[in-house]
Amino acid sequence: MGDVIHPTAIIHPKAQVDPTTRVGAYSVIDEGVQVGPNCILGPHVYLTGQTTIGIGNHFFAGCVIGEAPQDLKYQGAATRLRIGDRNVLREHVTVHRSTRVNEETLIGSDNLLMAHSHVAHNCRLGDQVIMANGALLGGFVSVEDRVFISGNCLVHQFVRVGTLALMQGGSAISKDLPPFTVARGDNSICGLNTVGLRRAGLDPGERLELKQLYHTLFRQGLSLSVALAAARKQFTSPHARIMLQFISGSKRGVCVEASSEPAL
Repeated sequence: MGDVIHPTAIIHPKAQVDPTTRVGAYSVIDEGVQVGPNCILGPHVYLTGQTTIGIGNHFFAGCVIGEAPQDLKYQGAATRLRIGDRNVLREHVTVHRSTRVNEETLIGSDNLLMAHSHVAHNCRLGDQVIMANGALLGGFVSVEDRVFISGNCLVHQFVRVGTLALMQGGSAISKDLPPFTVARGDNSICGLNTVGLRRAGLDPGERLELKQLYHTLFRQGLSLSVALAAARKQFTSPHARIMLQFISGSKRGVCVEASSEPAL
């Protein structure tokens, strides 16, 4: 490790830190931590718990990663956090490990967690997720690939956020956010994430079909169960099936347009 470890850093002798990883001033790495190649820890980073970190991750100053969950049922076990590759965690990001030893908090690869964002215990993040400054995820939240969560957004525990969804700044959800949609305000959506769909490579025909599906589900004044049944007969493309399967699998209900609010 030698030259890439600052002399003020404290690394437990049983921690496993790849020799190519750089560790900044006053950072602390506890016993159960494994850090893969080419990672960068800025100053005052704290890694703890049974935490496994992949390749090329960058932790900026003040990150606290793998700390105990903020859960009154937690009994002090050495629980787990697993982080993939090439993630960037900016200043003072906090990610908590799982509540029980047979579970884990999971962060995928190529994600950007901006300053002061928080990922609670047992959350599962996919790949290419962006969480802007101050965004908060409660426990057991699931965030699928390529989601954008804007600044100071709040996601209630056990909520699912579908792929390529976007939350506008300051939004708060306690229901599932369907794939490809945009959250606005409290538990409301306001259309499709058209910019995200274009950037993801969906062609005009695919985007048009999703627009038609959205209209069928949320803008015809039907109950969601009736709208789902109608949509299944009309829309069969892969992206449409993603939307339909997500909504039909919801246990908390889904966010809808404020003007419609159909019931399941």
